[in-house]
Amino acid sequence: MKNQKQINKRSFLFLILFLFSTSLISLKTLKKVNIQDIKISGSGLFSQNDVVNNSSLKFPIRLLFINANLLEKELKKNLSLKNVSVTRRIFPFGLKVIVNTRTPIAHGEKTLDDRKILGFIDKDGIFIDKQNADKKSLKKLTIKVYGWDEKFKKILSEIFIAQESYEFEIVKITFSPNGFLTLEEKDLNTIFLGFKPNLINYQLQIINNLKIEFKKNSFSKKIDNIDLTNPKKPKIKVFKP
Repeated sequence: MKNQKQINKRSFLFLILFLFSTSLISLKTLKKVNIQDIKISGSGLFSQNDVVNNSSLKFPIRLLFINANLLEKELKKNLSLKNVSVTRRIFPFGLKVIVNTRTPIAHGEKTLDDRKILGFIDKDGIFIDKQNADKKSLKKLTIKVYGWDEKFKKILSEIFIAQESYEFEIVKITFSPNGFLTLEEKDLNTIFLGFKPNLINYQLQIINNLKIEFKKNSFSKKIDNIDLTNPKKPKIKVFKP
């Protein structure tokens, strides 16, 4: 009988503790998250204000009402991030934001509302706004991209990846307003590739072969431009003496 009373007493205490914890958690989730409750890690490039200003959420906002998935998508897009993780926390209270920044490998320029906007491009062909780029990695950039657009991401990525294993050295990539692609190689000069992104890998192979062949006899010094819009029939224009 005595043991039964002790068990009942422990159960009662456990129930009280459980109800208290549940109530505390409920109160915490209803508490509003203010800007000082946002903790950022992974990069010192972004501030709490950047999180607030690049979100559709209106801070302060109750923790319970924060859509972490939505916030992740907005921050990833608006801050040019490679990845971002947002966690709602009760203890310590607030938001934990872990960011993974993109690494610029080229200077970039795009047009928005008839305005030229300068920034950078990463290996995936993603445009990085100037204020969202880590300044430490900008000194070694040798490539410039003009006319960037969302639809050119894949072809840019293919060019960057190819350059890592090929002999050529691209210094400029230009997309005209209608999508015509032109490259400039360090020795081969201007190379016209045209409107067919599905041919890019074949065209890059030809550029690499030409680079290797011309390098042997210094013929590249005589080249004005190369037309690879029809890669099966390359046209090479040389400087006139």
